[in-house]
Amino acid sequence: MKQESAAQNTPPPSQHPQDDCDPQDDCDPQALWIFGYGSLVWRPDFAYSDSRVGFVRGYSRRFWQGDTFHRGSDKMPGRVVTLLEDREGCTWGVAYQVQGEQVNEALKYLNVREAVLGSYDTKEVTFYPQDTPDQPLKALAYVATPQNPGYLGPVPEEAIATQILACRGFSGHNLEYLLRLADFMQLCGPQAQDEHLAAIVDAVGTMLPCFCPTEQALALV
Repeated sequence: MKQESAAQNTPPPSQHPQDDCDPQDDCDPQALWIFGYGSLVWRPDFAYSDSRVGFVRGYSRRFWQGDTFHRGSDKMPGRVVTLLEDREGCTWGVAYQVQGEQVNEALKYLNVREAVLGSYDTKEVTFYPQDTPDQPLKALAYVATPQNPGYLGPVPEEAIATQILACRGFSGHNLEYLLRLADFMQLCGPQAQDEHLAAIVDAVGTMLPCFCPTEQALALV
């Protein structure tokens, strides 16, 4: 398996007054930022006021969480991502700002989607927008820890690819989840790197002789 800690090409850390706030923009108690790094990057499914592409430091994304609802079943759990604490890590995603009534509505929805059905806990992270990395924001992230019952943990990327190819849940095929995440990373540009994700995509490619580009593959799942 590839090295778990890899340095990334990201701007140097900087201080900003928002670092002293809760996960809110400008310390506004009616505003909250929510960081998505998995399916939330393409399907948030809640109302929001603003969204920004960017990254968080100190974490690496890993397909180590089992999913028995959205992308798998009780008999065949799918593989979805969580965040692994990694001093040299950097994870790209999307931060969504919710304001006023949107805050309670979003948290209520995500509690079911991420906590109840996914066994994720909440964690505060510092988010660096791609366009303004010198103006970080506090954000709320949903993280699956090793203590939750659905945690599957590390295995070789080839084994993860095999599991992904075999699983489907109520939200669709596990392969769709992998390819949409890979597509998002390509849109972020060359500075956005995820060796773990790329290794799984490569493994899928070797297992499917007629494996086609992302857009065409998505049409098949």
